[in-house]
Amino acid sequence: MTGYFLQAFIYLVAAVIAVPIAKRLGLGSVLGYLIAGVVIGPIIGLVGEETTTIQHFAEFGVVMMLFLVGLELEPKMLWNMRNRLMGLGGLQVVGTTAVVMGLAMFFGQSWTIALTIGLIFALSSTAIVLQTFNEKGLAKTEGGQNAFSVLLFQDIAVIPMLAFIPLLALPELVAKAQLAAATAAEHHEELTLVAGLPGWAYGLVITASIALVVVGGHYLSRPLFRFVASSGLREIFTATALMLVIGIAALMSLVGLSPALGTFLAGVVLANSEFRHELESNIDPFKGLLLGLFFITVGAGIDFGILFNDFFLIIGLTIGVMVLKAAVLYILALIFKIKNSNRWLFTLSLAQAGEFGFVLLSFTVQNHVLPQEVAQPLSLVVALSMFFTPGLFILFDKVILPKFEQQSNERESDTIEEKGTVIIAGGGRFGQVVNRFLVSNHVNTVVLDHQADQVDSLRKVNTKSYFGDATRPDLLHTAGIEHAAMLVVAIDNQESSIELVKYVKHTYPKVKILARAFDRGHSYMLRCAGADFIESETTRSALEMGAEAMRNLGQHPFHVEQQKIAYKKVENQSSDKLYQAWLDDSEGERFDNNYRKLFIELEGTIKHAMSKDRSDKHNQSERAWTPPPKGYADDIDE
Repeated sequence: MTGYFLQAFIYLVAAVIAVPIAKRLGLGSVLGYLIAGVVIGPIIGLVGEETTTIQHFAEFGVVMMLFLVGLELEPKMLWNMRNRLMGLGGLQVVGTTAVVMGLAMFFGQSWTIALTIGLIFALSSTAIVLQTFNEKGLAKTEGGQNAFSVLLFQDIAVIPMLAFIPLLALPELVAKAQLAAATAAEHHEELTLVAGLPGWAYGLVITASIALVVVGGHYLSRPLFRFVASSGLREIFTATALMLVIGIAALMSLVGLSPALGTFLAGVVLANSEFRHELESNIDPFKGLLLGLFFITVGAGIDFGILFNDFFLIIGLTIGVMVLKAAVLYILALIFKIKNSNRWLFTLSLAQAGEFGFVLLSFTVQNHVLPQEVAQPLSLVVALSMFFTPGLFILFDKVILPKFEQQSNERESDTIEEKGTVIIAGGGRFGQVVNRFLVSNHVNTVVLDHQADQVDSLRKVNTKSYFGDATRPDLLHTAGIEHAAMLVVAIDNQESSIELVKYVKHTYPKVKILARAFDRGHSYMLRCAGADFIESETTRSALEMGAEAMRNLGQHPFHVEQQKIAYKKVENQSSDKLYQAWLDDSEGERFDNNYRKLFIELEGTIKHAMSKDRSDKHNQSERAWTPPPKGYADDIDE
């Protein structure tokens, strides 16, 4: 028993140290787990032969992952993404598999081994790519969204791969396995429901098992989860979720099917369940821990002797696979008209092999499709390609993206054909709303933005805008700043917005300046620069959200409106004091002692105002809540 505790402690210590460091370095958690396994295995030698046994246990994390993937696949979402999902994703998997298979056969591999290798390298790393997209804010870009479609298709494609790969088993490997199994059978007999059944009976058992998962998941799971949820015990709900996943995996194993296939199917069936999110939150920690353990065992099982003996071959294979995948992805980006830097983001982000490659390699060895001497070098290729992925993102950030931005911004400023009563600096989401509101009320506007792509996007929806840097005095002059009544500052760069306000207020003091602030500190700097009116981009919407929350919690709408007015009143009364305290601090630090004291007082004042019982109930400032006059409805009818 002590040995198990020590082994568990070693694995956990390695994960706790390596994964946070890897994430800080931008390498991602998967690479962190792999590095942890490499350190405690081949380098230090703290773990050894038991890693294979642990890996079989940890593979249950893959089963849980596919259950969660199934939960995310709502039919409506899949239908909306069908073009990119089937087009980009399908062509990427088929194209990469075909190219890799062709090359493997050219170098003398049998078609079954070549096809298996092609399927393994067709997959990319969902964990690394999506995490990097989120960290770098690339998820909403055109390249990021197309890459997500491909990754989603790949995750779905793993299921038919797991069902298909056992059919490619090599007869000589099967014969060896049967001999080993016959020897082992004397000591251990594996449970099965289909041993010795004729083909027709085996087919019926499989059909019945799948039907049980689908029908039971649809009709029986909801009453079960409602019954468990009524107990109010979170741990029982967690136990139920685990029972469901483990039970389906066991059923699939008993009938000779992949446990991952069954749990994926169950996840899809439950995708529209009202308990979906609760299931996700309960299963996810177990999935993450087991998957992490699986990747540690992969790292611990890497044979560096093979790497050093065939160093140039493995490095060459790694680079070759990444170049081939990038070529297929780039061609697809051209076909689907993914443009500019998004094309390169799409190409480079998916050029590596993925974590499911380890899963499929382990699966192929277990099912006698790939010999161990072929699978070991391939696992090194998968791992190295994942290690190289952060370098591809650095290449995109430092070399490719600046090049396209420079080309975009080298475009000459547009010739401004009209003068505007209001000049709007910045055509982003904030500036667009202001512009639409003014234009719909017949106010002439001139919208300036220094992002060429943004200007082109606005023109596609018939919003007149001009490419150019609003901080340039000559462009402001051309836009008619001398005769404008107002300047709306909605540019994203905080420093540039402050400098623009300073320049316009000094040079054209009669022009009213309305500015968007990102936070309280930015609003103080804009006020100091001379802005006449400042609106925080989140304060008003956050207040409305809080009010809506109160209404949904059962508060009377009139009471909620009173609370909003009280909150705004206290904020407005305190704004001058807070601004002065901020000014008094020579360094402009937000949490200077005096400022912090006033801010804490403001919080107390707001709480007091919220709790005070209004005696007048309503006044003229709340006219919108005064009952309408008699005869109002009759006037409308007329």
